[in-house]
Order: sequence, then C-alpha cells, then structure tokens
Amino acid sequence: MELGALALARLQFAFTVSFHIIFPAFSIGLASYLAVLNGLSLLTGREVFNSLFNYWKKIFAVAFGMGVVSGLVMSYQFGTNWAVFSDKVGPVLGPLMGYEVLSAFFLEAGFLGVMLFGRERVGAKLHFFATAMVALGTFMSAFWILSVNSWMQTPAGYGINAAGQFIVLDWWAVIFNPSFPYRLVHMLLAAYLTTAFVVGAVGAYHLLKGRHSTQDNTGAKTMFSMAMWMIICTAPLQIIAGDFHGLNTMEYQPAKIAAMEGHFETHAGAPLILFGIPDTANERVNAQIAIPKLGSLILKHDPDGVVRGLKEWPADQRPPVGVLFWSFRIMVGIGMAMLGIGLWSLALRARKKLYEAPWLHRAAVLMGPAGFIAVIAGWITTEVGRQPYTVYGLLSTAQSASSIAAPAVSASLLAFIVVYFSLFGAGTFYLLRLMRKAPERIESELSTSAPIRAAGIMPAPVIHAAEGRAS
Repeated sequence: MELGALALARLQFAFTVSFHIIFPAFSIGLASYLAVLNGLSLLTGREVFNSLFNYWKKIFAVAFGMGVVSGLVMSYQFGTNWAVFSDKVGPVLGPLMGYEVLSAFFLEAGFLGVMLFGRERVGAKLHFFATAMVALGTFMSAFWILSVNSWMQTPAGYGINAAGQFIVLDWWAVIFNPSFPYRLVHMLLAAYLTTAFVVGAVGAYHLLKGRHSTQDNTGAKTMFSMAMWMIICTAPLQIIAGDFHGLNTMEYQPAKIAAMEGHFETHAGAPLILFGIPDTANERVNAQIAIPKLGSLILKHDPDGVVRGLKEWPADQRPPVGVLFWSFRIMVGIGMAMLGIGLWSLALRARKKLYEAPWLHRAAVLMGPAGFIAVIAGWITTEVGRQPYTVYGLLSTAQSASSIAAPAVSASLLAFIVVYFSLFGAGTFYLLRLMRKAPERIESELSTSAPIRAAGIMPAPVIHAAEGRAS
C-alpha cells in the first residue's frame, strides 16, 4: 500500500516522538533520584549514597544528552511537515515552548555542569543545590510541554483572528487548561515509576550476580530497596491519578474513551471489556471477555451510568479503535504488574527477605523496561485518541499538514530511521554497559587511580569519589 504525504508525516512524527519521550521520562525521574541521593549523602554522611550518586549521574548525563538531541527533531518537523499547524497555533503555543526553553532548559543546562563536575569546587551544600535545580528544571520542562500538549487536547482561553490563527485571550486558561493538571500528575508519576523500575532492575541484577559472592552488595541493596519503596508508594497513586484523568477525558473527549473501552453502542450499565478483537467494519468487539456494569462503575462511578458509544459520532470523526483499544490495555496491564511487584516487595520486606528473593529479583530485571513501554503506550493512547484533530474539535490533522510531496517526507523518514537506530542504539548500548558495572566495583576502580592526583591528570570530582571525602 502506497502512503501519502499526510500518512508519512504522521508516521515520522510518531516514530521520532516515541524515541524522544523515553529519555525525558527517564531524565525527570532520575534527576529527582539524584537529588534525593545527594541530600541523603549530605544529611547522613554515608558513603553509599555518594557512591550511588556518582554511579547514576553518568547514566543521567548520557540519557539527558540523548533526550536533547532527539528533541531537536520536533522543531524541525513543525517547520517542514506541519507548517500550517505552526502558523495557526504559533501565537498560542510558541510562547509556551519559549518559556520551556527559558525556565527549564536554561536551568538544567546552567546547573548540569556543576552537578556533574563541581562537587569539590563548590562544596557539598552548593552541589546539592545545583542537583536540586537540575531536578527542578526537568519538572519545569514537563510542566510547559504538558501544558502545550494539553491545550491541543482541551483548548481554552483562545480566540481566532482574521487570518484564522489561534490567539490568546486568557493566558491562565491557556496554561491551566482543563486536562493539564491531570495529565501533568499522570506523566510525572509515570516518569518516577519508569526510573524506579530501571533502578530496581539494576539493583536486582547486581544482587543476582553477587548472591554467591562474599562481597558486600551495599550499593545494590540500597538502590533496590529505594526503588521498591518508590514503586509501592507511586504505583497506587498512579492508578488513582489515572482514574481522575479518565474521568476528565470522559468529560472533554468522550469519543476517545469510547474507542479505548471498545464501546460502539451507548450503554446504561456498560461492561468493562477486558480483552477482545475490535471489528471496526462491523462496529463491534469480537471474542470479548467483559465484566458486566464495571465499565460504568469506573467511568461514571455508577453501575447503571450511561457511557456513550462510537456510533454517536460520524465515522470520519472517530479515532482509530484498534490502536487505542490495545495501547490502553498495554498501559493498564503494565500498571497492574507494577503494583504487583510493589506488593510482592512489601511482603518480602516485612519478612526481612527482600535481598534473599531471587524470583523477585528476576521479575524486577524483566520489568526494567516496563516503564518505557507503558509511557509509549500511554502516549499513543493520548495522541491517537485525539485524531482526527491536532487541536481537538477545531483543527483537523489534514488541515495542519504542509503542502509537501510524499517522496520528500519518505526520504527524511528513512534518514531519521537510520540515524536514530544507529545513534540511539549505540547510546543505549553504552548505558547498559554502565549499568552492568556494580557501584562498589566502580568505586574500587577509581580508588586505584588516586596516586594520579599528584600529576593533576585526574578530574577533581573523580578524585573526590575515589577518596570518599566529604566536601
């Protein structure tokens, strides 16, 4: 099947944003984790926290750089494939994205060097402040980007000028549009869970690797314990936040909910369809496994509540059912598995068996990439569910595309695929190599280089990590 320019442009954006989103999600959570480690090192004086900080800051630096590089492509596409969209929404979204650069990216970039290399130069307290500022910068970045995207989902505070452009009438309403608070909380919790499962997987890997060794795995135990605490605290909050987010989506984007749930007919006492095979042509879900009335109970908090079906919208105004149906279930299924891991760890912790549980450790390693998969599935649910619009109900995707030939789009898409898999494949391989090294091993390797200090070859932060001195 030959794809047109519009389909190729959408495919290109989906490809690049799917690569990009995993890095900010990881950076947001990891920056906060580094701030916690730095603060605990400052408060307790325990070397394990400083060792873990030095371990994870290298991983953060690489992931942060990959996120910046992959994010640059977003602006490129707005100017090439989506020039009409940029012209129409520029007066609203342009300043918001500018605020993201000024208040978030500058904050991250300004303090990142101090966080990575400046501990001995500026002292422990100022170094902690720099780390906290980097974490704040990642939060501010999420704040502005989620505000931009949420406005596209639930536009508010706007007018339309004579040229057909969206203009701002109320900045407060634009920034804090109806879906923004729910989506911000949902995304931040997803970032924390994603990072917790990566940290937990690395800790579990080293616990498994060293369980027959006499070496003390203090670093691995500490990171695994902290990750499990984060998971058991955050996973239930994410489920609650997801419920509120769903209710908000039900109010402002009911067609998206109908597609996610697989409801073609309007139901009073709608079932919750656990599994099935959506059949868009015949407007039904085949081979479905459903729980009666549970859909209405979840969406309306009333077992007899009315849930609208997709047949209430014309066929050309419905989002793609098959993609939404499965991406939503992948996201929710992973969320339930995350909660299960958290409860399992809590039960073992109560029995003082958290570090002597190889099956939990194996499960944690397998769940390491689960957060990334859930984030991508959630993003697909959000973005595909907005179709056929870029600005929901106001500007269609077809109206937003540039007048550009399909061969030009396909050429750039092919180039992105080659470059992304080459560049980010190498970056991911390097990250995994860093994670395979245990914190204790890295520390011992650095300590053997301490005599080089006299020659002035070794960077000051490395000397500090090697000697384990407090600034």
